Order: sequence, then C-alpha cells, then structure tokens
Amino acid sequence: MSTQVPSVKLLIDGEFVESKTSEWRDITNPATQEVLARVPFATTEELEAAVSAANEAFKSWRKTPIGVRSRIFLKYQQLIRENMKELAATLTAEQGKTLPDAEGDVFRGLEVVEHAASVGTLQMGEYANNVAGDVDTYTLRQPIGVCAGITPFNFPAMIPLWMFPMAIATGNTFVLKPSERDPMVTMRLVELAVEAGIPRGVLNVVHGGPDMVNGICDHPDIKAVSFVGSTPVGTHVYNRASEAGKRVQCMMGAKNHAVVMPDANKEQTLNALVGSCFGAAGQRCMAVSALVLVGEARNWLPELARRAEKLNVNAGTEDGTDIGPLITPQALERVTGLVQQGVSEGAKLVLDGRDVSVRGYEKGSFIGPTLFSGVTPDMAIYREEIFGPVLCVLEAETLDEAIDLVNANPNGNGTAIFTRSGAAAHRFQEHIDVGQVGINVPIPVPVPYFSFTGSRGSKLGDLGPYGKQVVQFYTQTKTVTSRWFDEDEQVGSVNTTINLR
Repeated sequence: MSTQVPSVKLLIDGEFVESKTSEWRDITNPATQEVLARVPFATTEELEAAVSAANEAFKSWRKTPIGVRSRIFLKYQQLIRENMKELAATLTAEQGKTLPDAEGDVFRGLEVVEHAASVGTLQMGEYANNVAGDVDTYTLRQPIGVCAGITPFNFPAMIPLWMFPMAIATGNTFVLKPSERDPMVTMRLVELAVEAGIPRGVLNVVHGGPDMVNGICDHPDIKAVSFVGSTPVGTHVYNRASEAGKRVQCMMGAKNHAVVMPDANKEQTLNALVGSCFGAAGQRCMAVSALVLVGEARNWLPELARRAEKLNVNAGTEDGTDIGPLITPQALERVTGLVQQGVSEGAKLVLDGRDVSVRGYEKGSFIGPTLFSGVTPDMAIYREEIFGPVLCVLEAETLDEAIDLVNANPNGNGTAIFTRSGAAAHRFQEHIDVGQVGINVPIPVPVPYFSFTGSRGSKLGDLGPYGKQVVQFYTQTKTVTSRWFDEDEQVGSVNTTINLR
C-alpha cells in the first residue's frame, strides 16, 4: 500500500490553500530519490487570485509606517534564527547540500532580512531649501505596487530571502514563485514570515513551471519581476516582462574564473580553490569553474588534484560530507555528458569523479570532484556553465594574458585573483570586466548593504538584488517642487516665463 505524501500549499491572501490543479510534480531527496512531497503547478485562476490579493493589500500596506514594517522584519529574523536547524534539515533533504552548507544558505538570506529591518534610512529622499525664491524641492521614494520573484533550486532559502523582504519592507506587495524542485524550505520561511506579522495579501506564493513564469511576466498588475536562474530562462523572462512594461532584474548564468599568480600563498590559495570549485557540488552561480594558472603557478596542478581527490562524497546529512548529490538524475546525466564531451574535445581528465559510489545511497545523483587540464576557450566544458563539481584549468604566461582571457568570456558574474602583490591586485581590479571581484577571496558575494553586481552576460537589468540598488528597483522617485505664500502677501503680476527667480 502506497504512503500518502504531503502536498505543498499555495499562499493566497493570507491562507495556505490546496491547489485545485490537476498537474503535480514529485519533490525527491537527491541522495535517495525518496519522494518527500508533491508540488502543484498552480492554475491561471490561482495566479489571478494571488495577484488580486496583492493588489488589494497594496492599498493599505503602502501607507503602513516604516517603523511598523521594520519591526515585522526584526521579528522575522528572530524566528529564522530560532528555526535554523529545522530549516537546514529541510533544505538538505530536498536539495542535497550538506547540513553546514544548508545553514549557510539560510544565514546569507537572514542577513538580507536583517538589512530589511533597517530599511528606513535607505528610503530617505533628498531635500533642497530655497532653490529659487521661496521654492523648495524634495524627492519621495514610494513603492511601485505588486512585485514578483522567480527563484532557482540551488539556493531555495537565500534567494527568496533576497527578494520578498526588501520588496515588502519598501512598501510593496509580493507574489513569489519558488523552484518547483525544492519549495519546502521556501514555504517554511514563508510560514515564519506570516507568523512574524506580514499581513494577509502582502506576501503570496504560487508554484509552477513555464506557464506560471509566463503568467507572471504577462500579468498587467505586476509592476516588477526579479529572477535568478539560468541564462536561457532569464533572457526569456527579461524580454517578455520588459515588453509587458515591467521593471525586470535577471541574475543569470556564469563562468567564474580564478586567476592564480605565482607569488600567491600556496596553502591558502589551494584550500580556497578546492572549497569554491567543488563545494555545494558546484551548483552555485558564483562557484569557481575556470582556473587560470599564471606562469610557474601551473606547477601547482598536481597538488590541487590531490586535495580535491580527498573530498568526501556522501549524502548531505552524513557527518564529514564535503560534496553532496546533484539535484536530479537529469542534472547528473547532463554533467557527465559534458565531462565526456570534454574528453572527446581533447582536454586532459586529471581527476574523474564519474564512477563514484556512495554506500547506502546507491540511487543518489552523485559525482565526485572532476578536474580538467589543457582546456581551451573553444571547448564546450569552458563555454557552458556545467553546474557540477567540474573545474576547467587553463594557463597564461602573464597577468595581462589572464585578464584578456577572462574578459573574452561573455559572462561577468564574479572573478578572483590570488596574489601577494598589491600592484597585481590593483591592475586586475581595474582592468577586469567583471561585476564582482575577489582579491584572495574566491567567491566575492557582497554583504547585503552592498549590491550584488554581476555584469555582462550574467545580468540583465541595471539594478541588482539587495543593497541600495534594490531599494531603487522596488521604489519610484517622485520629485516635488513647492512654494507657499503668506496669507497677506501681495499678489504679483502674471509671469509667462518658466523662471522662478
């Protein structure tokens, strides 16, 4: 007799409701393929109800004092902290990453929630007194209305928390569409948000696939769309939502390079590279997936391979695990196919993780650390975002040659240089055409009071998530020019010019 698995709910107008859809998808544990729950592909009517609830709630929420909004997020961050272990366990079960990495996922989102609690100073406008005769000019930052977010599978806690807290804290209402692959931790975070005091209709959640994405892009009452995910989908979302007159920000694919100079601290550099390349099974948009060894640093390759080979591949719930499974068997098939293509194109497979076997988790979607040398920019393993624990190693004779190589790649999410030379680091940061730069920091994701600033092929839209830029994204500036007269002031003559002096 089959066991009934729970169904993931929708959140519409403050109520967690069962979808009336006929289309469902299983949520599976990547380490065991056990079915954990089922998620609905919500109907058009359910999306309409979510947007309608958000639209109605906006009328009162936009007038809610900033202090009231801030206190909700102060409560929310407390609830997240109190439930950190539970959130991480849920995340690991459905996404596969290790428990410590899952806690990190939640924590990086929590930092944005904390920042949302201090949103008051970020919404301050500008004021100039007496810009002309008794004329003052000032600006107001006002919310724009119903906003929406579409989030990926690889950070099911952090990225939703990038989106709805800042949108709601600035006075907007929100419709969230989590990844259909692992929405359970997202929904638990949503439950905590409701418990923290977010009023009904201010936050709504729908689930689904391409039809739901298109519905969000097309809906006339949604004013802004935030997206994180693959380049093909992000490009589609940007074009479709922009054509519908919406503000859009899309954070997309990447091919992040680390450039290693011969003078770098060897021990610290190798450890940083192994963690940033293979952690989270390479399923990070900021993972280092291309390594450029400059000059004598190319001699470090054997030691790098030895350190990578020692990483422990296992289920994320097991102690001592370094690399968990990929999200689905289909993802595993894609990654192993690209590895084989790299071999066929002539790259040297220094470390092959395809034959890894994990005792007790034979059905898991596991691949061990995989390392290619002799990679050239024309190879598929270099051109494509593999999204697995696969590192492509290239070589350069000089720093300038390395910079040219990185700048020739169409993506611009993040890059890093490892060196002890301040001059080399300065030259790198000035001449590299990538939005986020690390100096002896392999994954240069900024803290929330700075903005995430990926560039070029990794980003569409001018403004990034969180930080000051996202306040601009979720608000519109209104400029007011005012002049007040004393009651007993004499009326002047008619002035038909635009000069206010």
